[in-house]
Amino acid sequence: MHPIAGTGVFDATFFAPVDSWPMAAALVSTGVVALAEIGDKTQLLALLLAARFRRPGAIIAGILIATLLNHALAAWLGAWVAAWLQPDVLKWLVAASFAAVALWSLKPDTLDDGETLPARGAFVATLIAFFLAEIGDKTQVATVLLATRYEPLWEVVAGTTVGMLLANVPVVMLGSRFARRLPLKAARRVAAAVFMALAVWVALNGAG
Repeated sequence: MHPIAGTGVFDATFFAPVDSWPMAAALVSTGVVALAEIGDKTQLLALLLAARFRRPGAIIAGILIATLLNHALAAWLGAWVAAWLQPDVLKWLVAASFAAVALWSLKPDTLDDGETLPARGAFVATLIAFFLAEIGDKTQVATVLLATRYEPLWEVVAGTTVGMLLANVPVVMLGSRFARRLPLKAARRVAAAVFMALAVWVALNGAG
């Protein structure tokens, strides 16, 4: 059980059916991050990498390792915050953060003008570019927040990594043909609704 479980912050019944499932942390993390990643900056980066290198296996391996490293650090940070903050402070901080990510999800992402990739092989270029691009990205922020809510941490990291792969592997394999068919506006709205629901749930949970 998470260090703050049972304090009134995270023991509401809203997510109880999901929380009782095996691998609940991994399942929730996968779904949340897969939604948040659609149309995200790193998904656009995956398309750029696929067009430049045309080595899908190496690019997917780079995305996998970069995400594991980045999200492991993010999950550790989330667990550390949860362990040290007072429950009431943590509740409002997490609720406000989820609401901010919900609004952030509505904003279309673009790569910076003149975006350049490391002049290395496909795997190393992807590893470096993805790790750096994910710093401060909404999927990294979501991983931090999920780690304040769920444990064990390895399930959170595994789930967020699988979510990233679900969103990015088709782009790498099929390129622009797949990317053009993604319902970006609908995906952003669904992701925003999910994050806002999490914000409201956290804010209301334990209020009594």
